[in-house]
Amino acid sequence: MTRFDAVVLAGGAARRLGGADKPGLSVGGRALLDRVLDACRDAGRAVVVGGRRATSRPVVWAREDPPGGGPLAALAAGVRHVEADTVVVLGGDLPFLDRATVRGLVDALATGTAGNDGTAHAVRGAEAVLAVDADGRDQPLVAAYRTEPLRREIALLATEHGRLSGLPLRLLTQELDLARVPAQPLAAFDCDTWEDLAAARARIREHGNVLDEWITAVKAELGIELDVDTALLLDLARDAAHGVARPAAPLTTFLVGYAAAKAGNGGPEAVAEAARKAAALAARWANETDTRPGTEADPRPGTRPGTEADAG
Repeated sequence: MTRFDAVVLAGGAARRLGGADKPGLSVGGRALLDRVLDACRDAGRAVVVGGRRATSRPVVWAREDPPGGGPLAALAAGVRHVEADTVVVLGGDLPFLDRATVRGLVDALATGTAGNDGTAHAVRGAEAVLAVDADGRDQPLVAAYRTEPLRREIALLATEHGRLSGLPLRLLTQELDLARVPAQPLAAFDCDTWEDLAAARARIREHGNVLDEWITAVKAELGIELDVDTALLLDLARDAAHGVARPAAPLTTFLVGYAAAKAGNGGPEAVAEAARKAAALAARWANETDTRPGTEADPRPGTRPGTEADAG
């Protein structure tokens, strides 16, 4: 696995948001900046360029000079703190960026290929791999760069123009040997306006997305690295609610998680085993509610409570 650092640009003026604190705006109960930091959690070092704030993971803080000098000046400030040979550069307002997208950019730059078996194409020799959105636009803030060429071109631009403040990022990317890969749906979606923010908040609450988004948010909040079998736990909760009592559902799933943690590594196998035991118990419990003669709960044929057969 290729080692990389991440630089997150989180110090823009957010003019189209009326100067709001954009990185601190929440989608799905988590700040936009925290969602981006979670997506690049494999990074050895995360550098955030912007005003200091509480974050979900430890970061190195940097600031462009002067503050508000634009993305190229901010990137230059962040890259000074990078230690790895590869750096992922990200905007701080990407609510749907995920770990797989970040890892895919890094791996494409490292291996010289991108895409799956059907669409694999060469990117060997590239100095950067940029995501391309559905409209065909390059996304230099959803990209992986080789650190040394990035520093080289930033230094040359500073020498040529006498400053970096106010310069557009395209002056940098046009000097690099670029490769491009299609972005996953919504991976490059950014929140520049209140309408964008409202659309992101609505998206995660859609029926097909809400459970996955919620589980991801809870894991991030609790610092849990675990592949959750949502269907297994939902089945267990249903069995406990129907076979025992409705309040038993959340309590049972909590106890399953606790048991898995106590079992040792607390991984998916431990969760599955604890869930299996609890589900079997719920089934046995439910069976005992039917005490008619001949049922599993009372297998003696032709007997009822209070008859001679019960007297002995």
